[in-house]
Amino acid sequence: MASTVAATIKRVALITGASQGIGKCIAQRLASDGLRVALNDIATKRDQLQDVAAQIRTSGGEAIVVTADVSREDDVKAMTTQVVQEAGGLDVMVANAGILGPFKPLHEVSAEEFDQIIAVNVRGVMLSYKHAAQQMIKQGRGGRIIGAASMAGRQGFPNIGPYTASKFAVRGLTHSAAKELMQHKITVNAYAPGIILTSMNLYEEDSVNGGPGSTAVKSIGLPPQTPVGEPEVIASLVSYLAKPEAHFITGQTITICGGIMPS
Repeated sequence: MASTVAATIKRVALITGASQGIGKCIAQRLASDGLRVALNDIATKRDQLQDVAAQIRTSGGEAIVVTADVSREDDVKAMTTQVVQEAGGLDVMVANAGILGPFKPLHEVSAEEFDQIIAVNVRGVMLSYKHAAQQMIKQGRGGRIIGAASMAGRQGFPNIGPYTASKFAVRGLTHSAAKELMQHKITVNAYAPGIILTSMNLYEEDSVNGGPGSTAVKSIGLPPQTPVGEPEVIASLVSYLAKPEAHFITGQTITICGGIMPS
């Protein structure tokens, strides 16, 4: 009887930073996989979130909107509680929210710029992991926690020092949390994108630098022929990591970069 009941529970995924780019694509993919999705971003992006939710519902999926600033613990706690109350639980946390910051050498970075990147990219991921883990442990049915790292979390690149530091930190958090949560049948993994064609990597200067993504490629010292990808390639990996059959993959940071660097 217990297994029958468990099979009827619709799994719930919470995706932070879901108003655009990789987060939006992940949310759409998980909804198409049959999960009930909760879409998060900051309050000023509520209208964008509502648009994404409407698109998901039009395609036959289920979606709710939960605004929160992931760098604030009270917000993350309230966000998690709202998801559980409105969607019925939490089975997949995708801690996707992140910011890049300006392209500049470290000696020109202000303490305020550094702190902002760390607050969103590191504290935001930590808090998302923490409160998702607490809820998943309480539910007792395991879960999937997935974070946003970067190829810059495997190798330093010029002009994005704070971002690079933040993504190295995400790798460390992911690997430690995986060891802590395996006893609860909760896997913890991260995806490490290369140059993905989202607003984070698209600039007006692309028109003179060689096409979409070329300014970002040039700014971090990569060669002009560096491959770029669409957000769907990340969503595809997250889709698999979120599935029940991915239960034996944990503590991994998987690089998706078109071969720019070895994993």
